[in-house]
Amino acid sequence: MTGPALLKLSQVSLTYRALPALADISWRLEPGQQWACLGPNGSGKTSLARILSGQTTHYSGQYVRSRKLQENGVAYVCFEQARALVERDKKLDDSETRADANDPGTLVRDLILGDREPDEQFERWVGRLGIEHILGRGLRYISTGEMRKSLLVCAILARPGLLILDSPLDGLDRATQAEFHRALQELLRSDQALLLLCRQAEDLPTGVTHVMALQEGRILFAGERDDLLATPGLHRLLNPPRETMAALPPPAPRHYQIPDDQPLLQLRGVNVSYGDLEVLQDLHWTFDHGQHCLIAGPNGCGKSTLLSLVTGDNHKAYGQDITLFGVRRGSGESIWDIKQKFGQLDNQLHLNFARGMKVIEVVVSGFFDTVGLYDDWGDEQRRTAEQWLAALGLAQVGRESFDALSFGLQRMVLMARAMVKSPAILLLD
Repeated sequence: MTGPALLKLSQVSLTYRALPALADISWRLEPGQQWACLGPNGSGKTSLARILSGQTTHYSGQYVRSRKLQENGVAYVCFEQARALVERDKKLDDSETRADANDPGTLVRDLILGDREPDEQFERWVGRLGIEHILGRGLRYISTGEMRKSLLVCAILARPGLLILDSPLDGLDRATQAEFHRALQELLRSDQALLLLCRQAEDLPTGVTHVMALQEGRILFAGERDDLLATPGLHRLLNPPRETMAALPPPAPRHYQIPDDQPLLQLRGVNVSYGDLEVLQDLHWTFDHGQHCLIAGPNGCGKSTLLSLVTGDNHKAYGQDITLFGVRRGSGESIWDIKQKFGQLDNQLHLNFARGMKVIEVVVSGFFDTVGLYDDWGDEQRRTAEQWLAALGLAQVGRESFDALSFGLQRMVLMARAMVKSPAILLLD
């Protein structure tokens, strides 16, 4: 395929609050090429995608777009896109004024179609990715994998000049990963231009023809896939030495008692449904002292719903036979009595987390179990938060903006937040 370059970058640089994110990026995307951008957390992949998609405009250098790109635009499928959609639905939620007390928000069908009518392409890709059964659900009530599929179908049907997919296989079960991988291969064989953002070379589909590798905001390698993947320096880039990690802090004092003679969690005959959709049916589960539990299952099977029942985030727990730390659910305990015993890290928390916070504030909010920081905090809490950041090799980011960090570094910060109060149970979804 011949023609003018789809896009050209010339000496593009980007700085966030005096911190360089990209430096002297010169790159061109030719028709017929399918590119992937590789690099560890914080290497600049997301910053590059934000410039290409028009989300960031305060860069220096030159970004030249072809007429096709100007007319059809750039679609960027990423975690932040899902977060923005969830935030919008939360702001517009009118459950309190509805007769059924339930506002589903934006339905999957409406997200994908907008004001268009369903056509053959819609039916094909909805069936291809197996999301027919969630078309009538709100975005806040679908799983991580289902959200990823919905956003991908939405982007494909928009026929953008360039489609950027950020870590498309992250957070998906094996079956969904295989399904996504097949869809990616089909797209890579089509005339749809793709740019994949990946952390590992193993994530590259075979249809990728060219690879760019970023290190600390600079292009370390760029060229044809086979030549690049044979370069010894690429392995060193994608497997950097670990940050120096400090010793784990001493456990924080707990202001509660947990009975030793009763299970930590016990659920008997629990059922959860939303309308005609049965999520959990006659579920029995006991989680005892000294145990570590893996809850496995495909995307959408009810794992997150189960965890929300025991953390106090799901009103469906009321009236059910659920005992938490020796106390029957609904016997007078507050949601804060429950939350103080859990440290939690999951996609929903990440999606809902308040913006505009410093990293140290995000970690300290773990003491208060709030999605944001609204309480006064002292020197002891700051010291403990700094100790946990150091223990995870993040001592250098404490004063930075949480929003400016890469997705991977944000997850590490939220891990420090989950551990800062020495919880009785750590939940990782």
